[in-house]
Amino acid sequence: MTATATSARSDLSELGRSETALRTFLHGLPGVDQVGAEQRAAQLGTRSIKTTAKAQAIDLAISMVDLTTLEGADTPGKVRALAAKALRPDPADPSCPHVGAVCVYPSMVPHVADVLRGSAVHLASVATSFPSGQAPLEIKLADTRAAVEAGADEIDMVINRGAFLAGRYSEVYDEIVATKQACGDAHLKVILETGELATYDNVRRASWLAMLAGGDFIKTSTGKVPVAATLPVTLVMLEAVRDFRAATGRQVGVKPAGGIRTTKDAIKYLVMVNEVVGPDWLHPDWFRFGASSLLNDLLMQRTKLTTGVYAGPDYFTLD
Repeated sequence: MTATATSARSDLSELGRSETALRTFLHGLPGVDQVGAEQRAAQLGTRSIKTTAKAQAIDLAISMVDLTTLEGADTPGKVRALAAKALRPDPADPSCPHVGAVCVYPSMVPHVADVLRGSAVHLASVATSFPSGQAPLEIKLADTRAAVEAGADEIDMVINRGAFLAGRYSEVYDEIVATKQACGDAHLKVILETGELATYDNVRRASWLAMLAGGDFIKTSTGKVPVAATLPVTLVMLEAVRDFRAATGRQVGVKPAGGIRTTKDAIKYLVMVNEVVGPDWLHPDWFRFGASSLLNDLLMQRTKLTTGVYAGPDYFTLD
């Protein structure tokens, strides 16, 4: 890290001490050109890759999937089966990479941990009163600690959107800081719920707020609201992590989640990552897909490239 970046990081770390300073900084960020962002995202979405490059992109996308189930009907048996699939997505092909993580509710963490123990697949858990974020801080922190103690090494927290939209930035900042501390050694992904933030300017501000407070990843959505991940929103978030690293020397990951279902969609996101922030982020440590059905489509397309024949949609287990 350069001396300039070290100084900038020190200066930025002081922002959370003052609501006024934090507000001034966040509202001083450059505004997002809505038309420009949407046009660039659409343009990047037209890029096409073929043959060997496509095969590499599919394997990379598989390795970036946070295989997720967050349903009230989740059972120990269901999440164990999901964890087994995470380890061997295609049991017939040992060359198929494992996924990045399995993401479940805190109560399901011990069952997933039993399956993943000793593997390279991460165990993520949502916390902090997911998906609303509407609970007292002590409950959110207890939720986080319980998930980590049960075996989660990644926590996906939700910000209090009501506080953010009301302009209570210090409240949101302090909650992220406290949650990061409660995580211990676990990585913290901060869910912005961009579908509720209304504007790209708010997405940029929320991204910077989450990073300033210590988030290791910024994530688009819970998947529980009608508008989840989109290419323009992810573009804004990628620009934020790029600029944050330039200012501070610290790299932060990005996780679009919700509504990404096809290989074609996933490749659009990978192209965007490469074009906006570069190859440093083309790794599961720095980019993830929050998804359930996406993995099956990736596996179907992978089989087509390998064998020349499409596998039926029931060839792989449904998630």
